[in-house]
Amino acid sequence: MADSDSPRTDTPAVEVRALRESDLVAATAVMRRAFGTFLGAPDPDRFMADRNYVRSRWRADPTSALAAVVDGKVVGSNLVTGWGSVGFFGPLTVTPELWNRGVASRLLEPTLELFTARHATHLGLYTFAHSPKHVALYQKFGFWPRFLTAIMSRPVEEHDAEAPDLYSSVAPDDQTNVLRQCRELTSALHDGLDLEREIRAVATQQLGDTVLVWDGARLGAFGVCHLGADTEAGTGGCYVKFGAARPGPGVRDRFDRLLSACIGLASARGLARVDAGISLARDEAYRAMRRAGFRTQIHGVCMHRPNEPGYHRAGVYAIDDWR
Repeated sequence: MADSDSPRTDTPAVEVRALRESDLVAATAVMRRAFGTFLGAPDPDRFMADRNYVRSRWRADPTSALAAVVDGKVVGSNLVTGWGSVGFFGPLTVTPELWNRGVASRLLEPTLELFTARHATHLGLYTFAHSPKHVALYQKFGFWPRFLTAIMSRPVEEHDAEAPDLYSSVAPDDQTNVLRQCRELTSALHDGLDLEREIRAVATQQLGDTVLVWDGARLGAFGVCHLGADTEAGTGGCYVKFGAARPGPGVRDRFDRLLSACIGLASARGLARVDAGISLARDEAYRAMRRAGFRTQIHGVCMHRPNEPGYHRAGVYAIDDWR
């Protein structure tokens, strides 16, 4: 939850530095209170208490996290995620007591420097589509809104029982080949898009697993999934943070199989629902998700720098939302 684009004249003295491990509890508390306050939760300090964003993203790359500090106290943070040539940030949050005081802008300046150092060329973020202040803030830094992004969900039913192939079941000597095939698949969607960091983070932090859909010895699709409480999924959830099917003839079938695999993973783990986000620019993939029983819970908007679609376009069968 960032503050607005128009800081007051009484902007506090803000130090922006690397987020440290000792800051994680405070940064998580700020994130919950900020989102809970903006969304009108009855107890903002407990909002999303079963979900873990700050700690897991910091652990994935401690050099890609920033803290805003006032008088020695963490009052905001931002986390940068790099997927090869694609980079996005968030959650960017500021304590409500300092909204509209320019703290978010102070965090965004070094955020862009982190992207430059990591050679990310297509940058983005997810924000509230109904908040002109948020959109205006990010426009000031060169990000532009494009299609809406639907955050969708599907309940897991008794017959959703087929367990998929998983990255965790791949022999260590074969994991390099799997990661290479994942990289080849995503690069076919957008040059340089690479999910290796995400796959490894989920595995090493035991946040969930990555489902693998095969066409013989060739990877047809994969999905990086968070599972249950203390992950980005939350209690009872399987959250597909990223999923994609290899483009070309048969892509629709591969995507349908990917959805079935994610649902099967949730069923095998005894979870109640599958959550996934998708850009509505990917019309064919969105329709496939509806056919599979997914329904939209909320809409947001992804903002892009430069103002180009990247892989958020028709014909791409991919799942993600950059939250």
